[in-house]
Amino acid sequence: MTHPAPRPEVWLRGPIAGIPVQLQPAAHALVQACEDIEHAIESLSPVQAWTRPGGAGSVGFHLMHLAGSTDRLCTYARGEALSDTQRARLAEERALPSPPPDVAVLLDRWRQTVDRVLEQFRGTPVESLTEKREVGRAKLPATAHGLLFHAAEHASRHAGQIVTTAKIVRGLAASVSPG
Repeated sequence: MTHPAPRPEVWLRGPIAGIPVQLQPAAHALVQACEDIEHAIESLSPVQAWTRPGGAGSVGFHLMHLAGSTDRLCTYARGEALSDTQRARLAEERALPSPPPDVAVLLDRWRQTVDRVLEQFRGTPVESLTEKREVGRAKLPATAHGLLFHAAEHASRHAGQIVTTAKIVRGLAASVSPG
């Protein structure tokens, strides 16, 4: 049986339709993070998804945080304040609900977040990228461009943590399996 040739990374597939050239790298990073996460968590059990090897964040935590943080960063990039729903999700990230959310639900939330962000990119006027924005209650200074790029690099970091943690918890399970 032959395996299909692996697809090139997202940034090598060309521009994503409708997204300004200034935001293409961020769009590529978000789509790549989504694909990497989807592949990493395939067949991960619920126990593995919430295992915290060595006290590190679980795959489930990173996935939950990723959707919420990306949404919040993009809200700030639009120059808006967080909604009550966004603040509630932030509180959930800090104090994991019991029972923990199903990872398939969290993955779907992440996919929907990426879709919304790509639509935001498509609708972002290039001339607005240098506009000043404020972040959080402290109203820390940023720009729309800085926030959108930070959303992408932040997603890339958490995707890496998800990929690594998934490998570790699979390895832990394999090391205690009979055989």
